[in-house]
Parts: sequence; structure tokens; C-alpha cells
Amino acid sequence: MALRKIFLIILGALWLIPIYLLLANASKAPEVYGSGSLWQPGTLSGLWHNLLEAWTRGNLSEGALSTAVYAIAGPAIAVVVGAAGGFSIVALRLRHGFFWLVVMFAGSIFPLQMILMPLFIGYAEVGLFDTRWGMILVYTVIAVPFSAFVMRNFFTGIAHQVFEAAVVDGASTIRIFWRIYLPMATPALVAIFILQATFIWNDLLLGLTLTQSSDVRPIVTALSALQSTYGGSTMPTVLAGGLLVSIPTVVLFLATQRIFTRGLSLGQF
Repeated sequence: MALRKIFLIILGALWLIPIYLLLANASKAPEVYGSGSLWQPGTLSGLWHNLLEAWTRGNLSEGALSTAVYAIAGPAIAVVVGAAGGFSIVALRLRHGFFWLVVMFAGSIFPLQMILMPLFIGYAEVGLFDTRWGMILVYTVIAVPFSAFVMRNFFTGIAHQVFEAAVVDGASTIRIFWRIYLPMATPALVAIFILQATFIWNDLLLGLTLTQSSDVRPIVTALSALQSTYGGSTMPTVLAGGLLVSIPTVVLFLATQRIFTRGLSLGQF
């Protein structure tokens, strides 16, 4: 038992080292950064100054608002669509159900980089480029395959007699899905939502490809602009921006830790 605790403490310390380095260097004044050791921390006033500089210079407020919309709307739609797909395969005994599951899940097999150019051209032609609706659409489509896969696994653990009993009682298929199956799958739905929301919040590739305006591009894309040729921000400012960007996902995991862990186990990831 003692060896186990020591091992866990060591792992925790190793995990905290990058966080310490981030805080230590994000709190340094630009003229001090690079002249001393990376392990030497800065000051609280320097951290506050760099946080304000990153927030205002990088237009992170606009990026945060847009990303919050994407991270809520996209996964919310995807979990419902994925749950409906899993429900139709398991509860409705859809013919060739496994084949349709493979078709849905095939959307996540190919690397995202393979579809960037066709996606960019298609968005430009139909007028979805650099729009919030376009970003919500692409994030929803990307999240649906994983949601359908997990919800199909979850619904297989529910006895089919539940569906049959509801049908005997006169409930419609839609009512059974909304009033019985979805409430039973709440932990799995929350777990999927958190995972997909985290992916969207940390996305850089799609934001760089499909957005251009400061009020549409995601927050990580806005953060990357800080260290570009035209951004011209110092490294402490960029690190402080990275610290700001990471706070929402950390808070989300801490606030939903129990239900997230339960959803992982019930969803049979």
C-alpha cells in the first residue's frame, strides 16, 4: 500500500511539472523571460499583466464566446442524434443494424486532414465559410459517429423487455425514446458531451481552415494568432493566454467528475 501511494505521488508530481512551468513562465515580464532559468517563477503582478495582455490583444473574449456556442450546441445535437441512431439499432432491431453502425462510425476512421480541402471548398461554395452555423455543423457531424457508437453499446445493456412493455402500454416510439431511454442514458450522454466539448474547445485545425473573422474563429485559433508574425506577442503573453484557454475545460471536468466517471463505466468505452 505504501509503495502504491509513493508511486501515485510520483506520477502526480510528474503530471504537475508542465503546469508549474506554464505558471512560472507566464508570470515573467517579457524583458526577463529567456534571461534566467525556466524553473524560476515570476511575480503575481507579471502574471496578471500577461493575462490582461493576452485577453485584450488576442481578442480572446470573442473567441471564448464563439467557442462556447460551438462546444455547447455541437455536442448537444450530436448526443441526441447518436442516441437516436443507437436506439434504432438496438431497441427497434433495425435490419442490418451492425452494418449501419459501421457506416456511422466510418466517419471517424479517416484522418481529419484528408477532408480539409474538400470541406473548405464545399463551405466556400455554399456560403458556410467563416460562419458560426458552419462551425456548429462541422463539429456536430464530427461528434455523431462516436456518440452513436457509445450509445449503441449503452443501449445493449438495457433489456429489450423494457421497450416491449412500453409498447404494450401504448407508448409511441418517440415517447419511449425521449421518456425512457434518454433519461436512463443520462450518465453516458454527459460523458460523451464532456469529451466532445473538450475536443471542440481545444480544436485548432478546423478553426484555422474554416474561419477568418475574429468573432467566428475558435479561441485556440485566436490564441495561435498571438504568436504569429502579425501577432507579435511575447512568449509570456502567449503562455498566459494558454493558461486562460485551459481553465474552462479544467473546471468542466472538476465539476462533472463523478457523473463523467459513471458515464465512462456504463457506456462501456
